[in-house]
Amino acid sequence: MTLDELEKQVSKPEGLEDLSDNLVFGEGDPNAKLVIVGEAPGADEDEQRRPFVGRSGQLLDRILDSVGLHRDDIYVTNIVKYRPPGNRNPTPQEITLSEPLLLEQMQIIQPQVIATLGNVPSQYFIQSKDGITKTHGNWYEWHGVKVFPLYHPAYLLRNPSREKGSPKWQMWQDMKELKNVLDEMGPKEGNLVIDTAQQEGLF
Repeated sequence: MTLDELEKQVSKPEGLEDLSDNLVFGEGDPNAKLVIVGEAPGADEDEQRRPFVGRSGQLLDRILDSVGLHRDDIYVTNIVKYRPPGNRNPTPQEITLSEPLLLEQMQIIQPQVIATLGNVPSQYFIQSKDGITKTHGNWYEWHGVKVFPLYHPAYLLRNPSREKGSPKWQMWQDMKELKNVLDEMGPKEGNLVIDTAQQEGLF
């Protein structure tokens, strides 16, 4: 199955009635080495049905460009595909109900690296309750795929300082590390098999 075919089959799961009805599936290269995963769509994403197109998305594009990465060459999505009211964080139940679609996306794309933006996706993929200030810039593994937590661009917008040690400065170091690892990777092997029986819920 392709991503396009999967998207056409998606129906909103029962239990997500509080969320917007607009599906924000994801976009980018279906054969990407790198998948970036956020938590859930915001207002701009909900309106345009595209991930990371608001202020955070514009900053994300600049961050990617700074190390020679482009959205056309990666895949960008969220754990939860529908906007929570008031841009609140998705609940554990909403994450659980959204998980099957995310896992199908990963199975089709077969990424070598998943970069997670902020606490929600990072805690999901690395199965830890540690916050992003502790986990960012460290390498973890999920079903044999490298996972690299990063600050969410929205957090960087709230912390604009570029001084050494600031979140923006740390993000720059993390992005250089991410790019170096991607550059050193060989061709994709396409052997990702997700054992959902081992994918235990964090909460």
